[in-house]
Amino acid sequence: MTDPARDADVLLSDGSTARLRQIRPEDGPAIVAMHSRFSERTRYLRYFSPYPRIPERDLRRFVTVDHHDREALVMTQGDQIFAVGRYERLGADSPEAEVAFVVEDAHQGRGIGSVLLEHLAAAARQERITRFVAEVLPANGAMLRVFADAGYSIARKYEDGVVHLTFPIAPTELSVEVQERREHRTEARSIVPLLAPRAVAVYGASASGQGIGAALLAHLRDGGFTGPVLPIHPTAAKVAGLPALRSAVDAATEIDLALVAVPPQSVAAVVADAARAGVRGLVVVSAGFAETGPDGAAAQRDLLRAARDAGMRLIGPNCLGIANTSSEVRLNATLAPHLPTAGRVGFFSQSGALGVALLDAADRRGLGLSSFVSAGNRADVSGNDLLQYWQDDPATDVILLYLETFGNPRKFARLARRTGRTKPVVAVASSRRPPALAPDVPGLDPAAVTALFARSGVIRVDTVAEMFDVGVLLAHQPLPAGRRIGVVGNSSALTALAAAAVHTSGLTLAESYPHDVPPVAGAHEFADTLADAATDDRVDALVAVFAPPLPGQHADEDADFASAVASVALAGEKPTVAMFLAGTLPARVPSYPSVEEAVRALSRVVTYADWLRRPPGVLPELHDIDRSKATEMIAGGTPSVRDLLAAYGIPLVPSVTARSAADAVAAAGLHGYPVALKAAGGGMRHRIDLGAVRLDLGSAADVDRAYRELSPFGTEVIVQPMVAPGVACVVEVVEDPQFGPIVGFGLGGVAMELLGDRAWRAAPLTDLDAAALVDEPRSAPLLRGFRGAAPVDRAALADLLVRVGRLVDEHPEIRSLSLNPVLARPDGCAVLHASVQVGSPSERGDPGPRRLRDGS
Repeated sequence: MTDPARDADVLLSDGSTARLRQIRPEDGPAIVAMHSRFSERTRYLRYFSPYPRIPERDLRRFVTVDHHDREALVMTQGDQIFAVGRYERLGADSPEAEVAFVVEDAHQGRGIGSVLLEHLAAAARQERITRFVAEVLPANGAMLRVFADAGYSIARKYEDGVVHLTFPIAPTELSVEVQERREHRTEARSIVPLLAPRAVAVYGASASGQGIGAALLAHLRDGGFTGPVLPIHPTAAKVAGLPALRSAVDAATEIDLALVAVPPQSVAAVVADAARAGVRGLVVVSAGFAETGPDGAAAQRDLLRAARDAGMRLIGPNCLGIANTSSEVRLNATLAPHLPTAGRVGFFSQSGALGVALLDAADRRGLGLSSFVSAGNRADVSGNDLLQYWQDDPATDVILLYLETFGNPRKFARLARRTGRTKPVVAVASSRRPPALAPDVPGLDPAAVTALFARSGVIRVDTVAEMFDVGVLLAHQPLPAGRRIGVVGNSSALTALAAAAVHTSGLTLAESYPHDVPPVAGAHEFADTLADAATDDRVDALVAVFAPPLPGQHADEDADFASAVASVALAGEKPTVAMFLAGTLPARVPSYPSVEEAVRALSRVVTYADWLRRPPGVLPELHDIDRSKATEMIAGGTPSVRDLLAAYGIPLVPSVTARSAADAVAAAGLHGYPVALKAAGGGMRHRIDLGAVRLDLGSAADVDRAYRELSPFGTEVIVQPMVAPGVACVVEVVEDPQFGPIVGFGLGGVAMELLGDRAWRAAPLTDLDAAALVDEPRSAPLLRGFRGAAPVDRAALADLLVRVGRLVDEHPEIRSLSLNPVLARPDGCAVLHASVQVGSPSERGDPGPRRLRDGS
């Protein structure tokens, strides 16, 4: 039976797209055609013989598989198959399968073998196959490299002139690292033809010079694009003074990028023409797609399918366009009339409607851009793709993201953590959660969401204005070395406001600050005081506030205070922000309308610098987990919580549900005395404060009496053996719309739930993540020993959190998980109760074999 989840759009090593899907019986003619295009060498290396043609019997076997013991995946562009990979189980219920693949000569060297291996291994694991075997001729160096470079532990044996390979296909740390490196290279490479095209075709520019297409063409031409600009027009000989072509196929040069501004009903024909010309990427400015309703959404899906079948990446539709300010490119393929000011900031905007306004705001704030992408409906290229590109782009130092939704939140969190280590990422992203999520996440308020972003290396802001506030600071000033802020100003009222803002932002006012300069002081005295603060070892960052002197207040009426501030701010190694109440603003110094906005931007950057200084930690090796067993249980649909946790080395204290006093006594006898009885219904099993729990019952009579005392809470009780007392804690996992699975930790009890005292981290957790998570709740001092109590084993809690994070990261079907309570003691911890919710894994999409998702 076929599985649509095994079909995928993928990127090849040259950045082009291809379709990978399960083979079908009707693929016979296409397989024969592919085989006919093989060279004799390719046939020999694959089949160990000349094999000039495929016999009918073999062909039927090739294209007819059961997708269980035998699977075959084909790689296509359009209707043409150019690669096949397959596995075949070695005997009924065998855990081993033989794997093989072949790639048409014209497509070899494009990373196809590694993609096929990833997807075949994922499919085989679903069928409980744990090892692949392969037989390869020694001369087939390319195939041997595919296996050797995949990151698996491979056993080799040379026999009878053939290299025999055997390897387990469970993901390893190395195989995942290899996969992510390849993903990074291919996604970054796929953006290069879009932002640095050799030639650009423009569809939809009218000969009259009117309309969106004509504006695009004019902006591209007038912006100084360094390559050929080719208008495509059905009748005109010239458009905007440039020779027009009837089709992109007629061009005398290779075209990398096509700008499309035709009516939506004409887009399909344009895409087909661009595909015939070998265009590598599309920017579709045309509206009338998913933003208009179901019919438009269907048209957008057709557009994406056509683009990917042709190997092209797609920006849009319904977008503003893209720009690259490099002097070697000078690409203004946008609806903005001027190329953005050149700078070191990469800017991604999901909104097409706001695009022009955003570029204008960036110019007004003096924020120079390296490149700009407006994704519009984000059918294909997304912020994740641009993170991959900008991470290695030597022209980009800071990344700004205006995001309305997250296409692949887990992938975003992973990429942001990696990219943020070398380049700051600022994102406008909502801290609000869907109403349905709120009851499940009592501690995930906006502050907690902002903290989640910060722990992933992302500077989250609420508004576009804040994004530019932070972006200007990052673009023009160094990162602070700490949280101590020096305030200098010539108005005691303003410096007091700044000092208050420092405190409310969670920063530290440097010792002996603020420093007030007399209102009658001149520009030189102001600059000297600021310079002294800049060299003060007690100061990590500066806030300069200035109020213009009153007329006649001092002799130097023409004093240039802006230049004085700039001379200090641009010369030192400490970041400086300014607030000028009036007058000329200091050039290239981040300046803000209010002290609160200045300090807020500085606070965001200080938090990011703190994150950079903390080592990232490592994912601990867990040798006592059984991932395949957990996968098997989850595949059954209703896994036992106890067995699922046990597969990841998390023991659950035994419990029995009883519905009568006699049953409770019998269960107690099985456990051994003493035992605990808890009301099972209505969420009462932890409510000692309401009398729903009875502890330390040492006999059958005690159990019988306790059962009757709990009768007001219902007839159903839980019987557990007593464990040593400890501090009650809660561990929970929820699916966050921006980060995927997140792990929460806090202390138990009604008061803690009321206060929302939870700390959160995105899964999986490193060793340092887990240790920080244990120490972060406001009530964490209770774990370290409080008022004479013995400290608990916090390392055991951290280990538990690592295991929970690994469990939910490796099994995306787990939508929520709760361990409540967890008793933390000096000698370890015990999980008394757990619950899990399992659902569809389709919404996460990361990790797993490489694939393109819509707007991922």
